[in-house]
Parts: sequence; structure tokens; C-alpha cells
Amino acid sequence: MKHFEPDYRHIVNAARNIPAERLPLYEHLISTGHMEKILGYEFAGLIQGDFADKQAFFRAYCDFFKTMGYDTVSFECCIGAVMPGSGALGSHVDGAIKTREDFDRYPWDEIPQRFWNAYKEQFDALASVMPDGMKAIGGPGNGIFECVQDITGFEDLCYIKIDDPELYADLFRQIGENNRLIWQQFLDRYSDLYCVMRFGDDLGFKSTTLLSADDIREHIVPAYKRIIDQVHAKGRPFLLHSCGHIFNVMEDLIQVAGIDAKHSNEDQIARFPVWAEMYGDRIGNFGGIDTDAVCQLDRPSMQAYIQDVLTRCEGRGGIAFGSGNSIPDYVPIEGYINMVETVRTWRGE
Repeated sequence: MKHFEPDYRHIVNAARNIPAERLPLYEHLISTGHMEKILGYEFAGLIQGDFADKQAFFRAYCDFFKTMGYDTVSFECCIGAVMPGSGALGSHVDGAIKTREDFDRYPWDEIPQRFWNAYKEQFDALASVMPDGMKAIGGPGNGIFECVQDITGFEDLCYIKIDDPELYADLFRQIGENNRLIWQQFLDRYSDLYCVMRFGDDLGFKSTTLLSADDIREHIVPAYKRIIDQVHAKGRPFLLHSCGHIFNVMEDLIQVAGIDAKHSNEDQIARFPVWAEMYGDRIGNFGGIDTDAVCQLDRPSMQAYIQDVLTRCEGRGGIAFGSGNSIPDYVPIEGYINMVETVRTWRGE
């Protein structure tokens, strides 16, 4: 492949729904174990060390993205992980909040500072080693719904909705305000480091949204809007990652919340060109190939799949290509490399 020079403006254009001169590659998350194997050396544990170790981690981390042909580095730090008693979403522990009494004694005011105590050094280290021509995509990870679930659990959240509707509303309100404050602080500190702001908030599953569309409109979309308005005030586009069948709230996410771009697609719900055909006149679309296809397809089949997707998406606004979800450990490295090399060949490298 020819020499690659990163230029983050390509992915900014895609997020702003402007067709980029060079099709950008994008991933929400990539296994650092895969990065180590592709680069040929270990570095993942360095992020737990001192500031110099963190700088060494991010030099390798950024080198991976640049080596693979990305214009940006995807990096986020999750709010849910620093919330006391969290883990109901990812680790399936018992929820920390079940009652009004639990809510009232929860240390809400501590969470923003806990976030910065945990992550400021990581953001600073990334800023100190970012390669020329590159910027980051991400920010404070976890959206409103994920943070609520992380301290209640989904099942108990549904019980709270029936048993105590006022508490149900207050959970979204309080989480929304905490996340807004963290985002405000993040934007003041790192707007120059990040060219596209993003959080992930999986609102749906295969057939519909996890909460009713009315609940999402009432409790989640306004909280998104307050954060996205802050992002736009800093002159940055906002990318929402959300898995699932969320067509019943897409108009609200676009028209009310104000998202600039959306990521995540699964063929069982709708192939990527469907998203581009439905919304490509208003927002950028990130994704492309179902992660299962990255796992299952051989190189010729993957080339045919990707060529079909890209051909059908031509003229459909801003596009950034990658998996429809992420590249976790279970994705075969050869499948991931086949995907990247196919896209880079498409764009003439």
C-alpha cells in the first residue's frame, strides 16, 4: 500500500454529512490484544502505570490507528465505571438504587470529580503524543440510559417505572445533569484534542427499543440535547453510537437531540445501506459491515460484501466505514485485517 498520511478532516466531514474526499475508516472500539498482535509488541498494561507509562501506551495506541490507515483515534473513558455501586449493566451485579431512600443517599455530587480523578491523566497523556494530522473521537463514554441501568439494572428499572414513576423520572434527570456537567468540563479541557464527540447508549435490541419510544422522548432525548448543544457550541459534531432497532426514535434523535451522525448496524435489523438511504440526506452514517460478517466471511466474500455496501451508499451523504459494532477479542484478526485492507484498496491505497 502507498504511504498513508492521516487527515482528521475527512472524518469530520463524514460526521457533518459531507462526503469525504477519502473514505474514512472508523471503529467504536478495537481490542488492545489485537492491536498488540498486529503491531508485534505488548503495551496494553502501560495504561495502568504512571504518566510516562500512559504516554508510552498512547504512542503505541496511536501508532496502531495510523498504521492501519485511520485518520482518528477512538478513545473514551466511561462514566458508569466511576459511579459508586455501578456494574448492574455490564457485570450484572445487584443495582445500587432500588428505592427513593437509595436515591436520596446516593453521592451524586461526587461523580464528576471521581471521573476526573480516574481519567484526567489518560486524556492528558493522549493529548501529549497525538500524531500530526490526527485527532481523537470519543470523550466521556456511556450515555444516559446506560448510566441509569448501571446503578439500577434493566429489570429493576422497569419495576421502578411502575412502582415509583417520580423516582424513575428523577433517575434520568439526575444522571442527565451529572453527565452534562462532566461533558461541559471535558469540552472546556479537550475540545482541541477531539474532532468528533461521541458516547454510546444502546437504546434497542433486534425488534424495537428497550424502553418505550415515549419514555425515550421524555427522559433521554432532552438530556442528549443538553449535551449535544454544548458540543455544538464548541464547534464539534456529535456521533451517537446506539445498537438495536431504534427507527421509532430516529426522528427525535435527529430533529430534537441534534445528532450529526449515527453508528452501529446489524444485518438482522437492517443492512448499512438502509440506514444511509433513510437518513443520509440529514446525518452522517458510520459503520458498514456486520461484526458477525467480519468473523465469518472469507476474503473474497468480504470483498464482495463491502463493495456492494459502498456502491449502494454512493451519493448518500457522509460515510465512515468499519464494523457495525466493534472489534472485540472474539473477532478473528484475519477478518479484521481483511476488512481494513479491502477498504484501503477501495480508496486506492
